[in-house]
Amino acid sequence: MMTPKEVVENYWSAMQTNDFAKASEWLSEDYELTWPMSGERIIGRDNFVAVNSFYPANGEWRFVINSLLADGNEVVSDVSVTDGVVKARAITYSTVKNNLIVKQLEFWPDPYEAPIWRKQWVEYYLS
Repeated sequence: MMTPKEVVENYWSAMQTNDFAKASEWLSEDYELTWPMSGERIIGRDNFVAVNSFYPANGEWRFVINSLLADGNEVVSDVSVTDGVVKARAITYSTVKNNLIVKQLEFWPDPYEAPIWRKQWVEYYLS
């Protein structure tokens, strides 16, 4: 039996292959993924595979785990994602049961221009 953290690590490794059917093997049959930023929910492995397979990417996706924290059956991952053109970051809250991910809540925060009014109190680290 794997730890929930190991399950999520294996899921992201499978995503790295760009074989989304293979990645879906880490998901339960009744898997649920919620994207609160767009108000969308994906239910089931088949829909997960379809959404990822039909996404209009500019090449293969690459995933870099920035951090992975686990507490019991809950795992939070911070992952950088790119297809060579699109560069994004996903913050994913995963619930693991019986060595499968049953639920994910995922945020895709887009970078934005920092407001000029707070310039005197901050440092810029992105170029």
